[in-house]
Amino acid sequence: MNNEINCFLFLGFLESGKTRFIQETLEDKRLDTGENTVLLVCEEGEEEYVPSRFAVRNVAVEYIDDEADLNQGTLEYIASKHNAERIFIEYNGTWLLQKFFDAMPESFVINQMMTFFDATTFINYNRNMRQLVFDKVQMTQMVVFNRFKGEYEKQEYHKIIRGISRRPDIIYEYIGGKTELDEIEDPMPYDMQAPVIEIADRDFALFYRDLNEKPQNYIGKTVQFKGMAAVSRKVPAGCIVIGRYIMTCCEADIAYDGFALKTNSLITGVNTKDWLTVTAKVGYEYSAVYRAKGPVLSAVKIERAQPLTGEDLVATYY
Repeated sequence: MNNEINCFLFLGFLESGKTRFIQETLEDKRLDTGENTVLLVCEEGEEEYVPSRFAVRNVAVEYIDDEADLNQGTLEYIASKHNAERIFIEYNGTWLLQKFFDAMPESFVINQMMTFFDATTFINYNRNMRQLVFDKVQMTQMVVFNRFKGEYEKQEYHKIIRGISRRPDIIYEYIGGKTELDEIEDPMPYDMQAPVIEIADRDFALFYRDLNEKPQNYIGKTVQFKGMAAVSRKVPAGCIVIGRYIMTCCEADIAYDGFALKTNSLITGVNTKDWLTVTAKVGYEYSAVYRAKGPVLSAVKIERAQPLTGEDLVATYY
């Protein structure tokens, strides 16, 4: 168990196409590298595996039916039993991904994640089980929409995935086998070339994520937005935090997120939960607010503002 074991995670709900994809993958002779392979099945649907058709040799199939059995001891036992060098995991769509991460032995290394959805049910699933959809998309490298139909609006599916993450490729697989790569561009909803980049209230969550993920695109630029202040003893003198409550997935995960803001003596007497309209130049440096390097705003102008209320109070990605 000292050697690294490559893990390939296949995520998605029941009947989303995981089994078919894994079956076809193991029928590909190019994957027959001689490695001892374990197929770990955590969810059984109507479609069953046919090991006799595997082109990959040395494949052992193991099942974990009960979430309580998904633990480090069980995974270590399965890996040791088969002297596993790689593991394909068909993960249960109702189990949160963190459950697997918590159970992973140190020797397990996530090599790839793919997420599958049935396009005919996805919109409804996202509406009623947003947390589980978010969980299966947030870290994946590819999202595949199976059973896609010509009358479906790609933009609707694209918007939901991009509201969670801009990381994964998106593939539409039509009934009949035709596949298309999502090539919809995602321009930011504000003008990045403007002398002052004005961030509308509805776009704060996108701005917050984009600035954190791609700070190089903002360094030296001037931005303007409305936010709620946070002040504490942990924040250095002459600095406050300016941000918003952001809902990433559902109401349960609403949290306050913000940026370090150097006030440059442009305002005094700011208290936590005061609303301000801030015009500031973006830098990137160490800040005690983050205890690391991060986006640091240097105020050019600060004005007190009317609080946002109701549905506008919480910023979202969609």
